[in-house]
Amino acid sequence: MALLHTCEMKILDQPIGPGRRPYLIAEMSGNHNQSLARALEIVDAAAAHGADAIKLQTYTADTMTLNVSMPGFVIDDPESLWVGRQLYELYEEAHTPWEWHRPIMERAAAHGVHCFSTPFDETAVDFLESLDVPVYKIASFENTDLPLIRRVASTGKPMIISTGMASAGEIEESVQTARDAGCRDLVLLKCTSSYPATAANTNISTIPHMRAMFGCEVGLSDHTMGCGVSVAATALGATVIEKHFTLRRVDGGVDSAFSMEPHELRQLREETERAAQALGQVSYGPTASEVKSLVFRRSLYIARDVDAGEVLDATNVRCIRPGYGLAPKYWDSVIGRRAKSPLSAGKPLSWDVLA
Repeated sequence: MALLHTCEMKILDQPIGPGRRPYLIAEMSGNHNQSLARALEIVDAAAAHGADAIKLQTYTADTMTLNVSMPGFVIDDPESLWVGRQLYELYEEAHTPWEWHRPIMERAAAHGVHCFSTPFDETAVDFLESLDVPVYKIASFENTDLPLIRRVASTGKPMIISTGMASAGEIEESVQTARDAGCRDLVLLKCTSSYPATAANTNISTIPHMRAMFGCEVGLSDHTMGCGVSVAATALGATVIEKHFTLRRVDGGVDSAFSMEPHELRQLREETERAAQALGQVSYGPTASEVKSLVFRRSLYIARDVDAGEVLDATNVRCIRPGYGLAPKYWDSVIGRRAKSPLSAGKPLSWDVLA
C-alpha cells in the first residue's frame, strides 16, 4: 500500500487537506455547447459563485473512439441519457476544441481561479504541458489506463484520480503507478460513474476508508443532484469536491441534466464550508462561546423564606435556573440539613449556609 504523505499538499498557492475548506471544482465538460463565448461565460459564473477551479476535458473524437457504428460503438442502455447516440458523434459534440483552452485558462486566471483538464491520451498531456496546467485529473473510465497515469505522473504535478467502478486492487495499481512515476501530491475522488447518480448508490462511507487505505487526500466527484451528498462527504473528510456546472440546465447539452446552476454552486460553496468548519476536533465540556451560558443551568435555591435551624426539604428548596447555587447532583446531600441562619427566598444554596 502507498505510504501516507504527511505534508499538506497544494495546488498552486492553495492548500488542500483537513482543516481547510473543500477545494471546489466546477466541471465544464461539454456544457459550452460548442460556443467559446458560452464557455467563457461559464468561467465567469463559476468564479463569481465560489469555484476554486474550472476543469476541462482534453480530447477529440478521434482520440477517444472510432467513427463506426458497430455493436459497442452506439449506446444501447435504455436508462442512459445518451441512449441511441454513436460514441464518435457524442464525443464530437462534447469535446472542447483545443484552441479554446488558452483563452478559457486566461479568463480563469483573470478571476484568480485555477483551470486544468482531464487528458485522455498522451497527446493531450503534451498539449496541456505546453499550457503549464497546475494539476491533472484522470477520469474514472481511464483509471485503469496505467500508461496514461504514468505519463501524467511523470510531469511531477499534482494528480486527481476518480475511482468510479474501480476495485480496491485497481485503485492500488493506479496509486502505485502514479507514485512510482513521480507523483507526490495525489487526490483520489470517490465517484459513482452513472449520470446522474443516486444518493443511495454513492457509498460515501468509503471516503475515510479510502484515505486510510491509500494514504492520500480523498474527495468526491459528485454526479448526484443537489448538494446534500457533497456536504455529507465533506463531513466524512472529503477535501476536494467536483461537480458538473452549467449556466442553465434548460439550455441543454450533453451533461446539462446533472449539472449545477450558479445559485446551486453558491449554496454548495457555503454549505461545504460550514460542514468543514463543523468538523473541528474531539471536544467535551463548554467551548469558549458556551462558558457564559453555564449560568443558565439549573441549581439549588431557597424557594421560600427559611428560619434559622429549619430543616430543608422539597417545600423550601427547588432545583431551578439560574446556575449560581449548588449543582442539582447535591440534592440528596442538602435535603434534611438545617439552615445555620435565616435564608430568604431566591438565595442560591451554598455549603456555608448549612448546619
